[in-house]
Parts: sequence; C-alpha cells; structure tokens
Amino acid sequence: MTHVDADPTRSLPAQSIAYPSGRGRPRRDRSESAPHVVVLFGATGDLSRRKLLCGLAYLAVSGLTGGLRVIGTSLDELSEEQFRQFARDSIELVGNRKLTPEQWDQFAPLLSYVPSSAGPAALEAKVREAEAELGEGVRLLHYLSVPPRAATAVITMLDQAGLVDRSRVVMEKPFGEDLESAIALNAEVHKTFEEEQIFRIDHFLGKEAAQNILAFRFANGLFEPIWNRNFIDHVQIDIPESLGLDARAAFYEPTGAHKDMVVTHLFQVMAFVAMEPPTALEPRAISEEKNKVFRSLQPIQLSNVVRGQYSGYRDEDGVHPESDTETFIALKVEIDNWRWAGVPFYLRTGKRMEEGMRIISIAFKEAPKSMFPAGSGIGTQGPDHLTFDLADEAKVSLSFYGKRPGPGMKLEKLSMQFSTQETSRAGDVLEAYERLILDAMRGDHTLFTTAEGIESLWERSMPLLDDPPEVKFYAPGSWGPNAIHHLIAPHAWRLPFERQWREKSR
Repeated sequence: MTHVDADPTRSLPAQSIAYPSGRGRPRRDRSESAPHVVVLFGATGDLSRRKLLCGLAYLAVSGLTGGLRVIGTSLDELSEEQFRQFARDSIELVGNRKLTPEQWDQFAPLLSYVPSSAGPAALEAKVREAEAELGEGVRLLHYLSVPPRAATAVITMLDQAGLVDRSRVVMEKPFGEDLESAIALNAEVHKTFEEEQIFRIDHFLGKEAAQNILAFRFANGLFEPIWNRNFIDHVQIDIPESLGLDARAAFYEPTGAHKDMVVTHLFQVMAFVAMEPPTALEPRAISEEKNKVFRSLQPIQLSNVVRGQYSGYRDEDGVHPESDTETFIALKVEIDNWRWAGVPFYLRTGKRMEEGMRIISIAFKEAPKSMFPAGSGIGTQGPDHLTFDLADEAKVSLSFYGKRPGPGMKLEKLSMQFSTQETSRAGDVLEAYERLILDAMRGDHTLFTTAEGIESLWERSMPLLDDPPEVKFYAPGSWGPNAIHHLIAPHAWRLPFERQWREKSR
C-alpha cells in the first residue's frame, strides 16, 4: 500500500490485455479441470459476442483447461465457417483480449456450430463427435445465454438429446421475476438437473475485487474484529451505469432496475460483505453463510425505496409511452442478526447516470472529537472509509484523518490505496466470465448462488414488487432523483467522489 493525500474517485479505463504467449505467466495444473465440451446456447447473441466467446478463447489457448471444444447453437442459420467468422469478428471488435494470428489458428478448429432448428439429434451427434476428439474423462458444460423464458425449452432439449449425464449447466439471470416464478423455474430445472449441477451466474462475483473482500475480512486480524455494528456505521453498495437501454427494451421493460440488478447483483455482493466466517473456504460452507444473510435480510419497506426513471426513457424504441418501469433504484435495507443489527445498507443502481462505477464503501463510526481544537478539521470530511472498487483494476482504499504538515493541529483526509495493476501478478487477473466458466468446469459453486438463496431474495422483494412507489424522474447524466439524499440522511452518498484514485507512476 502507498500513502497519498487523496480519497479515491474515478476508476481507470479498462486496459486491453493480450493473450499470454507462454512467457511471463505461470501455467496452472491441467489436472484441475477435465476436458470439456462447452455447448453455448444463444451463441450469436450480445453476451456471447461481447464476453463469452472471448473468454472461451482465453481458456482454450492459455493452458488453464485440460482440453476444450465449443459448440455454438442459436436460432440463426449459420454454417460452421460463418460461426467461426462471427467469433473472430467479435473478439477483434469488442473483446478485451485480442488474438494473435497463431492463437486464432489454434482456437478456430475448436469451434463448431449447430442451428437449433436441426433439433436434439443433430446437437447430440455434434457433441459426441467433440467428445471423441477429446478422449477419456470428458465432461459437458451447457451455457444458457438465453432469455429466462427460453431456459426450460433448452433444458428439455438437453434431456431429449441425452446430454444431462456428466454435465453441468450455467444459467444467466434473472432467475425468475418474482417468488412464484423463481420457485416454478427451480422446480422445472430440478426435474432434469440436480442442484449441484446448476450454476446460476453473477458476473459481479467473478471480479477480482469481489473475492478480495473475503481475503480482507478473513485473512487479516486488522479488519475482522471491527467488522460489526460496534465499529461500522453504514455500508454503501453503489453501482451506477452510464449506458442506457442499448436496444434491450424488450428485456428491460418488464424487468426494471430492481429485478435486473439488485436481486441478481447488489444483494449477492452484499452477502460477501455481511456473511459470517465460513467453516472452510469451500463452496458449500460459503453458500450456507451467504444464505444465512439472505434469510436475515428484512423485507423491503416501501418508505426506504426511491424508484427513478430517466427523462426520455418513454421515448425509447420498444418502451410503452406511459411506462412505470424504473431505470433507477436506491434502497435502504437491514440485516436482522447479531453482527449487523441497526447498521443500514444503502444500495443504488441506475441507467444513464453520470458515471459507470462499482463501489463498495464501508463507513466506520467516527472517533470522539473533544480533544481536538476548534477549526482543526476533524469530522469535516466525513467518516473513515474502506472502499472496494470492483472495476478490473480491483482497487482498495482506506481513508483516515491525518495531520497536515506545518504548525498547529490541522487535520485532513488521507488514504492508503492498492491496485492489482501495481503488482507483479497483474497479468494473472482473470476477467469475470473467464473465472466463472472455469469454476463451473471445476464444479466450484463458491461464486454462484443457490435455489434457496435466490428464492429468499425474491421473498423479501415481494412488498416492493407488489406495490412499487411511483417513479421519480431524473436527468440523464445525473446521480438520480433528489429524493436519494433524504433516503440516506444524515449520511451522504460517496459518489460522486471529490478526488481521484491515485494512478500508478510510470
């Protein structure tokens, strides 16, 4: 950590990192992951284009798996060569990691394609062909990058194709749209797959910084003793987005910010912050502690919710002219257990906001000020904070009051900051989808949610879903409706920050 005289603010721009050439990066034991055939449903969709194909390419050429074949399938009638060209264009145009010609030549033969119209028999034939190429000990990973309404049809197809044994299935959010639909979806999926075969993905938990929360809490005697209601005043989880609908009105109109972001992302991150120490750093123990947090979460009170909609949303293509869908939500929730009783958790997310950021901020209770003279500056810049930035740089900052150099006792806010980009292992950072796909291959549920957990969150969200407050309009490029300041009073939102993260000196 380095001591500087600034609090954090804006995340640094994401960097494009080339694939490893075999030098400078330790390769992991191939035995950790069996050879896999990945069946990618929705292979020509937006998520596949932006993240999944690039992530699979990385896993294929980096030596992190024991062998890989990727079979794409979707509604589009493509030939195998057309799908390979789609993959190459996606990686070159929007992928964060670029392929060299040699790496593309290595990855391209691993790609094949079956249009969904060809039916279960054609998909099974293609999978068996790929299994034969990989040899003994092959497992299947089915990635459902499809809308929730299509998930059960895909699972039925997998059952008809005989592709359930030795397989795992990755499911994209949202996992239902309310308690009733979540229970029905889980029941339907459980007809074909056991719970241990199901991986409900939340890419926020795949980020390096999210896992760093566990390391900070449970590996350091400095933090865990003060991680409770006696020392922590409140917690903020703030994930504004600068992007708008991005041609996703058909999905977003019936969904909104709470279903899209809070249930599936912010509450999951909150569980990492609030969970009790697990008995072991293994999936079952961690999932159980997360589920305890969800069971302890108080039902959402409407008086603690601000719903917003950015001006002009109703003019977007595909949006109803009188839409009540929230593009913004801020809420205060409480966890009713011994550790967190009386500590408010403030959550905020929204579209078309001033900046896109991912901040977790732990505000500590302020120290007594009586010994400091008037005008010293103590308390004027808010409480001390431990801040996690979930951006790719995985940054952490601890702010505190310190003496300003010079005569007298003048205090100001200082901070200690850390970023994985400043370490010699920066090149080892996996992107969220890369890590989560690899974990699913290894059968590691640590960073995934469970049927029980997701149903608990929908149950506590039902008061809001049954009787949502009216939306309040906010200007695009702002931080949301003005009512958010009343919600968090007497505290204040950490975003926007007044100062910047320290950048690594060249």
